[in-house]
Amino acid sequence: MPTPLQGSLLDGFGDIEVGGLDGVRRSALSHGAWVDVLPGWLSGADVLFERLVDRVPWQAERRPMYDRVVDVPRLLCFYEESAELPDPALDEARDALTAHYREELGEPFRTAGLCYYRDGRDSVAWHGDTFGRGATDDTMVAIVSIGAPRALLLRPRGGGASLRFQVGHGDLLVMGGSCQRTWEHAVPKTRRPTGPRISIQFRPRGVR
Repeated sequence: MPTPLQGSLLDGFGDIEVGGLDGVRRSALSHGAWVDVLPGWLSGADVLFERLVDRVPWQAERRPMYDRVVDVPRLLCFYEESAELPDPALDEARDALTAHYREELGEPFRTAGLCYYRDGRDSVAWHGDTFGRGATDDTMVAIVSIGAPRALLLRPRGGGASLRFQVGHGDLLVMGGSCQRTWEHAVPKTRRPTGPRISIQFRPRGVR
């Protein structure tokens, strides 16, 4: 049975608010990659979590792996740029990210991909968002994490020491520069009791 979400004492009193981005902290990585982090960017994130659990048409997918077909260990939903997002807070977050990063990115964030990690058994393996322009061009992927904190790991493509970020309860993490081409990221499984988490990934056109 999945562990229920335990709300954060620092998550406000129910109102969902997108914060400013002046306090974002950037870490330069190798090969022109970088990561921006801003803890608690979205207040009221636990309220948004409960809304999205109910409103999003979550899909369980199966994918071929080696000589068999396996369940994808998380639930998914992708919103194309013309699709209506499931909560106005996501529109506000996407607009705020576009306003802050547009000069550097050169275009707006357009799509939203949602992943629902129900417990510590759900995960995503090492990968970069290299379907489309992410395979050849510098781009950005902005991740807003709501629900229980989970580890998000980053490592250089081809192997090497990894960086660990514990993200949840409205934290923002943005991967930019060459990050999708030259680094990989993952959310590993954990045996520790952990509550559910939703990852909201905002991307520009043609990046998956």
